[in-house]
Amino acid sequence: MSSFLWGVATSSYQIEGDALGRGVANWDTFAERPGAIFEGHDAKSSAAHIAHLDEDLDLLKELGVDAYRFSFSWPRVLPLGQGTPNEAGLAFYDRLIDGLLQRGIEPIATLFHWDLPDALEREGGFLNERMPGWFAEYTALLARRYSDRVRRFITLNEPHAFIEGGLRQGRHAPGHQLPLALVLRAAHHALLAHGRAVDVLRALVPKSWITAAPVLISSIPESESERDQQAAQELTFRVTDSLRASAFWMDPLYLGRYPEAALERFGADMPRFPSSDLDQIGRPLDAVGFNLYDATPARQAPDGSPEFVPWPPGAPRSAFNWPITPAALYYGPLFAWQRYGLPTIILENGLSTRDWLALDGQVHDAERVNFIERHLSALLRAREAGVPIEGYFHWSFLDNYEWNHGYRERFGLVYVDYRTGRRTPKDSFLSYRGLIEHYRR
Repeated sequence: MSSFLWGVATSSYQIEGDALGRGVANWDTFAERPGAIFEGHDAKSSAAHIAHLDEDLDLLKELGVDAYRFSFSWPRVLPLGQGTPNEAGLAFYDRLIDGLLQRGIEPIATLFHWDLPDALEREGGFLNERMPGWFAEYTALLARRYSDRVRRFITLNEPHAFIEGGLRQGRHAPGHQLPLALVLRAAHHALLAHGRAVDVLRALVPKSWITAAPVLISSIPESESERDQQAAQELTFRVTDSLRASAFWMDPLYLGRYPEAALERFGADMPRFPSSDLDQIGRPLDAVGFNLYDATPARQAPDGSPEFVPWPPGAPRSAFNWPITPAALYYGPLFAWQRYGLPTIILENGLSTRDWLALDGQVHDAERVNFIERHLSALLRAREAGVPIEGYFHWSFLDNYEWNHGYRERFGLVYVDYRTGRRTPKDSFLSYRGLIEHYRR
């Protein structure tokens, strides 16, 4: 399979630790709240990726991936969000990027994966109308430093999670529960920040390749009938009261407009803005990037309307209690391509399981092995059917700090002992390596 990127993904806050002069992140402050994080965990050490960088780079080489998706830590690069950069932090990413290239692995960099400098959060964060400008300046710093070695960039990861989860539901940093109108204002600022970053990258990065990484909230048809497929496609892009809705984020990015259903549903709570904002947000991108973990079955009801299908008793679920739906990787890319007309790329897909070291010192995660095989089979079936799919990135390379769930969930292909930092490749690591080798033939 030529021109297909096989990869794995991580994020800075979830694996790096707080070494090398990283400034305070909003998640650090949030973690200090009693009850905010599972069992009071924090990310001060996390998977200690900085201390184990060379070992982790060698594991990536052993895995055989084409590309590695990582994220820059804004508070590590700019401890106060603006002003004087932290040279030790910038030098770490030099080492990471150079180490990848030396091993024949392409770096794919996410600009923002939720860890906002606390200094900016204290000025309102994404509620502040200055955020797009701050983000553009931060992007310019990174582009000038690394554009000679990195050309593929992802602007924002899962904006619904840090906007709705952080500002409306209070379960993510900064932990607010604000009126909808304020949350929608912050959402608009996040999209504008994306658009401003695109302009910076186009200007400063030769042959730049740019996308974003919202979650695709996909549906799958109960049957392969045309009626059920139409129902699933409609529900995939349906606007709801929640901002965890694909079209709310993806339509502005790829169509240059908010869905009419969102404007009608949110009414006076939607911010007022000039039409030039949508031009900025809708700057051309190179692929429809998204994270995709599961889906909900759908069908056409007797009255012709689309409806979700209840899960049957005992339906398979992950340790995170997410449904296991391999067909999502067939229908999700198909529906995204039909709606937006661009190649698609899966930027995250993975499984949380209850992993531990067996008596033989290995980690036998058979559920993850099966998960990857089934999901890749569905994805490659979509590619064979003509859907232009540019790559697949498994989440995650390493076990990591899973935000408000602390260290409870393990998503990694590599088991991490958080007390010692010891790495143990799991059976899924070996299986994914074998699948990559097989599909490359």
